[in-house]
Amino acid sequence: MSARRISILGSTGSVGEQTLAVAEEFPEKFQVTGLAAGRNVEKLASQVRRFSPPIVSVADEKCAQALRDAIGSQSVEILTGATGLDAVAQCESDLVVAALVGAVGLGPTLAAIRAGRDVALANKEVMVMAGALVLREVQRQGVRLLPVDSEHSAIFQVLEGQRREDIAKVILTASGGPFRTWTPERMAKASVAEALKHPNWDMGPKITIDSATLMNKGLEVIEARWLFDVAPEFIDVVVHPQSIIHSMVEFCDGSVLAQLGLPDMRVPIAVALAHPERLPLELPRLDLATAGRLDFEVPDRKRFPCLDLAYAALRGSELAPAVVNAANEVSVARFLDGAIPFPAIASINSAVLDEHLRHSAGSSVRDLDDVGEADAWARAFATEQKTTQPGRCV
Repeated sequence: MSARRISILGSTGSVGEQTLAVAEEFPEKFQVTGLAAGRNVEKLASQVRRFSPPIVSVADEKCAQALRDAIGSQSVEILTGATGLDAVAQCESDLVVAALVGAVGLGPTLAAIRAGRDVALANKEVMVMAGALVLREVQRQGVRLLPVDSEHSAIFQVLEGQRREDIAKVILTASGGPFRTWTPERMAKASVAEALKHPNWDMGPKITIDSATLMNKGLEVIEARWLFDVAPEFIDVVVHPQSIIHSMVEFCDGSVLAQLGLPDMRVPIAVALAHPERLPLELPRLDLATAGRLDFEVPDRKRFPCLDLAYAALRGSELAPAVVNAANEVSVARFLDGAIPFPAIASINSAVLDEHLRHSAGSSVRDLDDVGEADAWARAFATEQKTTQPGRCV
């Protein structure tokens, strides 16, 4: 069997790097045909030298020239901007790994689907912003959408061979993040460095902050609603600090099936890359006796209000998830820049969603222009919000 051709959107990010690590471990199984990155030219140059993809994309012409200088005479087509992202998404491949962070991933992921490419989806904002639109394209093109998030990969694995009509509940597990045991008063003074200290997972800064607010879990609720065609009222979240159970499904007979493993993103990445095959990864194995105990808690929605914002968005309109996602990208960036305190992330997100629902409740997604307009409005409104004290905005 010939090697599976893969292209990666977001190759220099955490998921992109780990995807390449899996591909490098099994060179007979995977051939890298395209890489797209932003401005990390040094890292991308190293990847180009290692994997020799025929096409790559970077943020702009300045980065492109720096990449040409870094790789010398190595033959590779170098493109830039949105055009470059779409070209990598549509290049000759069997599977596109969508690992960009944020709204920028929506366009190229749709381009990959419309080009008839299967997609390994790590960019949760794609389904959050335009789940209905994406699924229509997936069905129209007859391609596969393979989840890479550990929680959705767990559900995907559990549901194989099961009847969808037998699902009673989807249960997403959450680590609780670095502030799981913190008081509201202590969280109000949390530094960026403290928020970035995730207890279990090695992720990029934006996703790590989302884990600290539980917005990451809220976005996963929205994603699960579309990926598995489950109404929001049948999706639960439980805090599981050890991150051993990656998610569960309860069936109509009361059975609960779970996928377990040590927290390492290479496992769900490998599941998506090789499906339906399993790769013999050289990783530490789960020893339940050593783990000792598995704990579960109900999430504290008062300390972590971002979780309920996701459910409110799903109830509000088809565009509301895109609005809350855009607001969250802005508020997280502002926190990372030191411009707002940690609790203000949730208050800004809430203010933007409330304003949208006051004027646009029930609005639907017809095309990418609808999503783009809602996204742009939410970003502008979130940027305008001023905090008067921790957790409050005007």
